[in-house]
Amino acid sequence: MRPHTINDVIGQDYLLSDKSSFLRSAVEANRLPSFILWGPPGTGKTSIGRAIVNSCSLSSSYRFVSLSAVTAGVKDVRDIVDEARRININSTVRTVLFVDEVHRFNKSQLDSFLPVIEDGSIVFIGATTENPSFHLITPLLSRCRVLTLNLLEPMHIAAILRRATDDRDKGLVCSLGFIPKEIQVSDEVVEYLAQHCDGDARVALNALEISSIAAAARLGYNGNNVLDLDKKNVDVVLSVNIDDAKQALQSKHLSYDKDGEQHYNLISALHKSMRGSDANASIYWLARMLEGGEQPLYIARRLIVFSSEDVGMADPLALPQAVSCYQACHFLGMPECSLNLAQCVVYLALAPKSIAVYKALKAATKAVKDSVGQNEGVPLHLRTAPTKLMKELGYAKGYIYTPDNPSAVQSFLPPSLQGSKFLDWPAADI
Repeated sequence: MRPHTINDVIGQDYLLSDKSSFLRSAVEANRLPSFILWGPPGTGKTSIGRAIVNSCSLSSSYRFVSLSAVTAGVKDVRDIVDEARRININSTVRTVLFVDEVHRFNKSQLDSFLPVIEDGSIVFIGATTENPSFHLITPLLSRCRVLTLNLLEPMHIAAILRRATDDRDKGLVCSLGFIPKEIQVSDEVVEYLAQHCDGDARVALNALEISSIAAAARLGYNGNNVLDLDKKNVDVVLSVNIDDAKQALQSKHLSYDKDGEQHYNLISALHKSMRGSDANASIYWLARMLEGGEQPLYIARRLIVFSSEDVGMADPLALPQAVSCYQACHFLGMPECSLNLAQCVVYLALAPKSIAVYKALKAATKAVKDSVGQNEGVPLHLRTAPTKLMKELGYAKGYIYTPDNPSAVQSFLPPSLQGSKFLDWPAADI
């Protein structure tokens, strides 16, 4: 069901639909650049890569090679690079190398592509679900343009599902093992799958395939009990209903990667919603993380950080609240501890906010780092003097025990920092 040319691609309109768009202009000019396709699973990265090559007006100018970073080794990469160089020397054909899951390559493997991209032997097209800024080397990014693919809209998913249903050569019928007279997939089924796959076309297509197999089994056909073994044509109407779709999908698919960018995007959204005192948004982002399978202890640790970083002295009880939440999550585990997390998230969102401690530590750290030469030693009167020698050297001499003389004035900073103020407290807005 992969599209043959870019005209067959559904979705990602901002990259392909407009004639002035980057990719379409490159295809029409038959000048393919190197680029990275970055987006969530099931958004068409591999399909677009292949369709672009097929769409070139002079497709014989390019030789397409596909590689998966999951299974390819150093030798595979070296062989492709050497072959691309040899072909480029002996002809005008350039090698278009499509690397799926490119973020799985190590630095040395990625380095091997740099010279052949530079001399034009290879047009490099990479596909990744991970943020290129973190998972790909900078020299590769400087030679390739990064194109972001978005989650597919429900209307795009619906169009893909209908095309799979209607295509009698490459579509849904190929999964059944026999050819029914007609396949009926109601609008209700299409809408349900489109709305519950979280923008992942692969998830939707797999669910549609399972739904059709279930519908065929309900009629007594499994592809192996059909008498016409040559064509396997069966005079029957196969109807996929909403119950088949619900059984196939089981539950709403959520796009979430506990080690990927989505993980950091969601915790950032939770943190910023609490900082903005929006309890409703905070609860929503918490629910997104929990339903995606995030570890509750990770969330609880972030709440502890937030309690000091954003609430701070405005509500000193926020820190013990967050620590108690972590302990509750440790004792109970999921799903029970979800309520503890929700209570703590609401408490922190509604609590007064102060970043005075955060700013104070930042300012003090800057003073330490910016000091010229070696940091000053601890003033003698602030040092401890457990031995006779240390007392003779003046350690602790002149120190005033504050509980005995609260009104006494003495300095606690090094001489060069006398009068410095790091903590602004109490804050004017508290």
